[in-house]
Amino acid sequence: MAKVITFGIQKGGVGKSTTSGIISYLLANDGYKVLTIDMDSQGNVTDLLTNLEPSEFEGETILEAFEANDIKPYIYQVTENLHVVPADDYLATLARFLYTNFRGNISLALNDLIEPIKGEYDFIIIDTPPSLSEPMVNAVCSSDYVVVLAESSKWAFTAIPRFIDTVEFAAKNVNPNVKLAGILRTMNDSRRADSKAFVELIGEEYPNTVFKTVIKRKASTGRIAIEGLFQNKELNDALDQYYEFYEELKNRIGVEEHV
Repeated sequence: MAKVITFGIQKGGVGKSTTSGIISYLLANDGYKVLTIDMDSQGNVTDLLTNLEPSEFEGETILEAFEANDIKPYIYQVTENLHVVPADDYLATLARFLYTNFRGNISLALNDLIEPIKGEYDFIIIDTPPSLSEPMVNAVCSSDYVVVLAESSKWAFTAIPRFIDTVEFAAKNVNPNVKLAGILRTMNDSRRADSKAFVELIGEEYPNTVFKTVIKRKASTGRIAIEGLFQNKELNDALDQYYEFYEELKNRIGVEEHV
């Protein structure tokens, strides 16, 4: 059965789509069967992994999967091991659809959708929007593990406990299996004293929760959005920090080396 991992926080610009896309890519490269679900109407992880604009998938996205109550027809195969369920702007209407048509627990709509296909994948990775909305809540409530991403800024720092409260509420009231995998500190500008200070502050506040890896701002990593992951001449340099986080994450969620 697939391990379901959500990357989230109710704050934009922290690297959720980049990180979820890179982890999906690394897992698939290691031979794991991976499904990445884009629950953000911006469609950034869709763009990153498919190298296609979200508009190319109009009518063939996660929203239509909810409407059809069947996710399989909306899975796009990037490689043999890496599949994506795309998103586009119309995902912004998900709440209206759920409250109008869904008859069960609205927070478990995504879980109900992916349950039939969990046996076909080793991992299901979920990218989320920068707000505490129905797509985000569904992602958290459908997960085995949640990774919190926080850039080195005050607003990201203050969002951490609120998002952790969301995960804990989901565990207590909706899905007792969901666990906090940890906090990944991202977008760190080592040239700035305030950025360094927030990295240290997050580490001090959550010493048993933070990942040791700190993702620093780096030009080659920033260009992944332009160059992509599959024909990127500077990919090794762009991902060098993420390899460390990848190993940490696998260790935390109990993943043995793939044979």
